[in-house]
Amino acid sequence: MSEFGPDVTINNAAYLHPTALVYGKVNIHKGASLWPYTVIRSELEEVVIGEYTNIQDFVMIHIGSSTGTYIGSHCSITHHCTIHGCTIGDNCLIGINTTIMDDCVIGNNCIVAGHSFLKEGTMIPDNSIVMGTPGKVVRTQNNYARCRLNAFMYYRNALAYSKDQHREWASDQCLKDVQVEIDKLQIEQAALENQA
Repeated sequence: MSEFGPDVTINNAAYLHPTALVYGKVNIHKGASLWPYTVIRSELEEVVIGEYTNIQDFVMIHIGSSTGTYIGSHCSITHHCTIHGCTIGDNCLIGINTTIMDDCVIGNNCIVAGHSFLKEGTMIPDNSIVMGTPGKVVRTQNNYARCRLNAFMYYRNALAYSKDQHREWASDQCLKDVQVEIDKLQIEQAALENQA
C-alpha cells in the first residue's frame, strides 16, 4: 500500500496501487480502490472517495477554486476521467475520458457516457443517463443495479490485486458470486422502484 501525507485519511481501502499519488486533505473510505496512475490533489477544500468506489487508471481528481470534490459510495470513475470540484452521488458510473467541472452535481444512480463534458454548474437529477458535450440528460432510468454491479466487480478485483492475483474475473468462484450479486441487486432495485 502507498504511503501518503498526514492529511490523507485511509479507512480500510481495498487496494491502493503503488503508482497512485494523493496529496492534501483526502478521505478514502472502506472498500475503495485507487488503480494505476491515479492522481488526487486537494490543496484547499477536500476530496472524499466513498465506500466501495473505484478510481480507475489515469483518473485525475482535483478540487475547484471554492469547491471540494465528493464522490459517493459504490461508484466507478473509469479510465482517464477528470473530476474537478464537483459532487457525484451514490451508485454512479462515469464513463471513460469524461470531464466533470466545478460546481457540477450528479445525483444517485446515474451513468455518464464516455467522452462527455459537463460544464461548470451542471445539475443532473437522480436516475439519469447523460451524454454529450456539453453533457445533457438523454434518458431517465434507475441505474442502481447496473452501477452497483460494476462497483462490486471492481471491489472483487481490488481484493485480488492486493494479493497479487490478477485474473479474478476469470475465476469460477467469481462468476458464481457475480450471479448471486446480480440476483440480489435486481431484488433491491425492484424494491426501490416500488417505493417510488
